[in-house]
Amino acid sequence: MNHSANALGILDELPRAELGHLPTPIEFLPNLTKQCGGAQLYIKRDDCTGLAFGGNKVRQLEFYLGDAQAKSADTILITGAVQSNFVRLAVAAARKLGMGAHIQLEDRVPGKNDIYHESGNALLNNIMGATVYHYPEGEDEAGADAELHRIADKLREQGRAPYIIPLAPGHAPLGALGYVAAAREFIEQCETADLHFDRISVASGSGHTHGGLLFGLRALSSPIKVTGVCVRRDAKIQFERIKTRCTEIAELLQIDNPVLDDDIVVDDEFFAPGYGLISEVVRQAIEDVAYQEALLVDPVYTAKTMAEFLARAHKSSRQEKHLMIHTGGTPALFAYQSEFLID
Repeated sequence: MNHSANALGILDELPRAELGHLPTPIEFLPNLTKQCGGAQLYIKRDDCTGLAFGGNKVRQLEFYLGDAQAKSADTILITGAVQSNFVRLAVAAARKLGMGAHIQLEDRVPGKNDIYHESGNALLNNIMGATVYHYPEGEDEAGADAELHRIADKLREQGRAPYIIPLAPGHAPLGALGYVAAAREFIEQCETADLHFDRISVASGSGHTHGGLLFGLRALSSPIKVTGVCVRRDAKIQFERIKTRCTEIAELLQIDNPVLDDDIVVDDEFFAPGYGLISEVVRQAIEDVAYQEALLVDPVYTAKTMAEFLARAHKSSRQEKHLMIHTGGTPALFAYQSEFLID
């Protein structure tokens, strides 16, 4: 298999800040495999990337922060939900590299109590000393980015050098490069351990993780099926987002896009009742994997991915090997404690 730099374009020439504990391990899940009675189940522990509870965003931020350093930025600006893992890790990355952190939080999840707004990732942002702003709309990505630019203008007037990590599509997907690189890491691990997987399940939200991973695998000639589990939008909208993301990655890396429409698989069966909201089957997935494997998954991303992962395993042959990318999000569990309190 072609692991050369040429296969991934200019990936290794782009600035990158070393933030993560890489490579992350691939673990067999014996108890869940036995319980499901179908495919053999494995997990890639990207919740173990280090840096303030870790998660998939560490890989993405290596390229954003590398670019910020190359541009002599001294302050990072980012928008996300109240319990955004990306925001928490952007603050952590900024602090690690001696930068300021200005964050803009949106209320995307209705009906949440004070615990949700004050614990978990929100608490960690405060502990790390982020400057916090609030944006009233939860589905206005362009408007949120525009507000960040206004904040950045004020910081420049104060003599600061801000760097914006954008929310809306239409910008160079630097974050996705973290998972193009992760695809190479994964393939090398599989070859070393003589592992051959039939399918990968991964959360699909912004599209940086799903799109980057899929792009990297296909660029390196890997045919492994990748299912993106919808956590923010329905499958039809998410399909188009991933398709666009892969086109943008190809342009950024200056290579042909290896991803065909048939490669893009998205599943919204476990998305309801919506972003950041928990169905009974998702709640059960959280409890099952904690009980069976002492593995903690969060309500927003990894629990929905785990629900799809387990459901597919039940229907699959015992000869198949399935892998889930654990994208982290552990701190968000504390914001949902009222959902799990025992009377």
